[in-house]
Amino acid sequence: MCHHLITAAKYRDQVTATQLIQKIINILTDKHGAWGSSVSSRPREFWRLDYWEDDLRRRRRFVRNPLGSTHPEATLKAAGEHAPDEDILVKGKQSIKSQVLGNQNSESEILLEGDDDITSFIEEREVENLTGPVALSAPAQLVAPSVVVKGTLSITHSELYFEVDEEDPSFKKIDPKILAYTEGLHGKWLFSEIRAIFSRRYLLQNTALEIFMANRVGVMFNFPDQATVKKVVNCLPRVGIGATFGLPQTRRISLASPRQIFKASNMTQRWQHREISNFEYLMFLNTIAGRTYNDLNQYPVFPWVITNYESDELDLTLPSNFRDLSKPIGALNPKRAAFFAERYESWEDDQVPKFHYGTHYSTASFALTWLLRIEPFTTLFLNLQGGKFDHADRTFSSISRAWRNSQRDTSDIKELIPEFYYLPEIFVNSNNYNLGVMDDGTVVSDVELPPWAKTPEEFVRINRLALESEFVSCQLHQWIDLIFGYKQQGPEAARSLNVFYYLTYEGAVNLSSITDPVLREAVEAQIRSFGQTPSQLLIEPHPPRSSAMQVYLLLQSPLMFTDQAQQDVIMVLKFPSNSPVTHVAANTQPGLTNPAVITVTANRLFAVNKWHNLPAHQGAVQDQPYQLPVEIDPLIASNTGMHRRQITDLLDQSIQVHSQCFVITSDNRYILVCGFWDKSFRVYSTDSGRLIQVIFGHWDVVTCLARSESYIGGNCYILSGSRDATLLLWYWNGKTNIIGDNPRGDIATPRAILTGHDYEITCATICAELGLVISGSKEGPCLIHSMNGDLLRTLEGPETLEGPENCLRPKLIQASREGQCVIYYENGLFCVFSVNGRLQATMETDDKIKAIQLSRDGQYLLTGGDNGVVMVWQMWDLKQLFAYPGCDAGIRSMALSYDQRCILTGMASGSIVVFYNDFNRWHHEYQTRY
Repeated sequence: MCHHLITAAKYRDQVTATQLIQKIINILTDKHGAWGSSVSSRPREFWRLDYWEDDLRRRRRFVRNPLGSTHPEATLKAAGEHAPDEDILVKGKQSIKSQVLGNQNSESEILLEGDDDITSFIEEREVENLTGPVALSAPAQLVAPSVVVKGTLSITHSELYFEVDEEDPSFKKIDPKILAYTEGLHGKWLFSEIRAIFSRRYLLQNTALEIFMANRVGVMFNFPDQATVKKVVNCLPRVGIGATFGLPQTRRISLASPRQIFKASNMTQRWQHREISNFEYLMFLNTIAGRTYNDLNQYPVFPWVITNYESDELDLTLPSNFRDLSKPIGALNPKRAAFFAERYESWEDDQVPKFHYGTHYSTASFALTWLLRIEPFTTLFLNLQGGKFDHADRTFSSISRAWRNSQRDTSDIKELIPEFYYLPEIFVNSNNYNLGVMDDGTVVSDVELPPWAKTPEEFVRINRLALESEFVSCQLHQWIDLIFGYKQQGPEAARSLNVFYYLTYEGAVNLSSITDPVLREAVEAQIRSFGQTPSQLLIEPHPPRSSAMQVYLLLQSPLMFTDQAQQDVIMVLKFPSNSPVTHVAANTQPGLTNPAVITVTANRLFAVNKWHNLPAHQGAVQDQPYQLPVEIDPLIASNTGMHRRQITDLLDQSIQVHSQCFVITSDNRYILVCGFWDKSFRVYSTDSGRLIQVIFGHWDVVTCLARSESYIGGNCYILSGSRDATLLLWYWNGKTNIIGDNPRGDIATPRAILTGHDYEITCATICAELGLVISGSKEGPCLIHSMNGDLLRTLEGPETLEGPENCLRPKLIQASREGQCVIYYENGLFCVFSVNGRLQATMETDDKIKAIQLSRDGQYLLTGGDNGVVMVWQMWDLKQLFAYPGCDAGIRSMALSYDQRCILTGMASGSIVVFYNDFNRWHHEYQTRY
């Protein structure tokens, strides 16, 4: 065991070192790096999908991929153009590899050529405590996309280790190109990183675990038997399946069956009451039913919902454009349904039970077919197909053809995958792989979209709009019955034309009882190839979703009362100081001890104004006097104790105070301020005004601050930008209420240093859910970094608007959790980019904008500026939707209340104005139905 741990530690050191080398090379050779070259002389960049998952288990980030051009069947059309530079880069990497590693085994190939963004979270202070007493050691298989490898899992008092058995004959047969995309072959994970532990199936046996980490990736292990699974869970932290589904974080929950989790969770009720979307609920069902990204045979499954892929326009108010979700995909076409019914009735075989479908709606090959155009799935597809792409006619090349085939072909009953509802990149051959030529001479490249979708982004947006429509909402429970529910198997499945080959069902075979290794291997191969039905979650009909009308009436929502009873302006609150209100923060979520609206003026006078929630409907309670939502800070109103509300420390004389000079913690207890002459930023108590902490790290004055969304306990990330052209990422500890991990408040160190800008940082935002930092500098483009400090993308504005120099002065940035980023430039231009750097929309405004705010779902953009007018824009195309009545002063800052029903604006006149807001009035469902 000691030998095993020492060997494993050496491998992990090798992983960390080579990933660090790769990271340094990427930083230095990037066009914004120290040795960066111009775009024209750079080798072609390849991209691949990152493993990073957001809260809805979506993976949307693309990161650099040095392995992108290694397929002989998938060479670049223009590969020769950059051959000399590429050769130089490759030779440089090879020489580094030989100096550091000294050998050429497959693992070393993985390490240097692997993804620079999945760097292990091992830090210097953790290396000192690499091992402890081994509490448990067990044989295990690491289950990763397209590969399963044997090894040993070891658990100490604070870490989890996996060491692959490189001497295993099956490991030696694996294609090195597949191993290059496999994480965790020599893995170490800290207990402090573990956020959720799920029981999983592997080859229909309940012998696996999937563990989700703080860095948003999951790792899956299969064990010899259930007894080992229980032992492993008992040695791991008591985290349950996370804190998302309304369940206690206990080991018993981690070992619970999918059906038990479904019954105990509150997610069905939340979905019925429309607190969560259809997409979110389907992802929840997939997750607890065992569907995982780590096993392509159990990839998450989503329904086709649109039937019209031929029209120039798609009317989402017509029922005929929607699929009947009460029937399985194989029974939608009556003629084909009759064929399957006849097969079932006439089946005679003593060994194999009756079935309608010999194929499945979800298999590894189907998932790879949909994801063919992006890495690592291109490589996995080629590996599955023996190194060659499929025949061009069978390649996923047209959405309308794929739908037609799923209705006509007796061997094609494929459902969709979640990426159809959020990842437009799956329809674009961005790496220029040669996917074949059709019989008519057409080159297979990008996926052919329906006429009603001009771009992949538009197709995904409309497809998602259809998924969330009332037509789908009122039928979705019937599709859930077919896939996860009581029509999944048994007599109800037979009646519903929903019976699959018997080896797709849980409990069909006990692999441990098969002693003949040849027979067992054959059965395992059949299970892999035929697909696997999700775990059955319920044996009675799934309850339907409440109608939108029901929910709105129940809540007495203003959606139903859009007359002038709800005034646009709710209140105006004037502070004694006439100084402009340059920052507004509205931490008003339920459960907060002190929900408040905190305002900060240009002369650094702040106010903690108590928040009162708006009633559900003004007039709902006749006898109750109306209460304004914001109550002025009594210390400010009475002009007493003003020193408790004033930041008196001197700022640098050149600093112009603006909204991003301040950050308020999510509990309203602390305010962070930047711009000080000593190059620090500081933490103050909002209660007493006392200085709590001074943070040093930059080489020049700190010009802006940003805060990520908070985790449970108030933990979050703080981002600081400076005139030294760098950004530093810090960690706010909600338990100790300081920056850093040391409770004594000793010198704090940043989690990451972000470089690439050449000038002073003017604006920045951080989205912890997507793991991204987006920043802009005084002269230059905006950059996207990962939270590990890797520079991923450059956001270039449109060059058609009188030259690119118009886009070189970004002033405001915001990013939505849906993966869209909006940037406002000094010349009045707005640009919307996707998370992967694609420019989606532009708009010019005459107003000098000083504040922007995104709705929580990322669909709407609010803006305000010198004209004193709050404008509402549709995010995806920047179409103007609404303009509130103009104010008598310019707008300097803006915030949304937690329920999004109030817009709070800080004015240049020293007051705040509260506007009534209802995003529903612009929502598709409301417009078309109510």
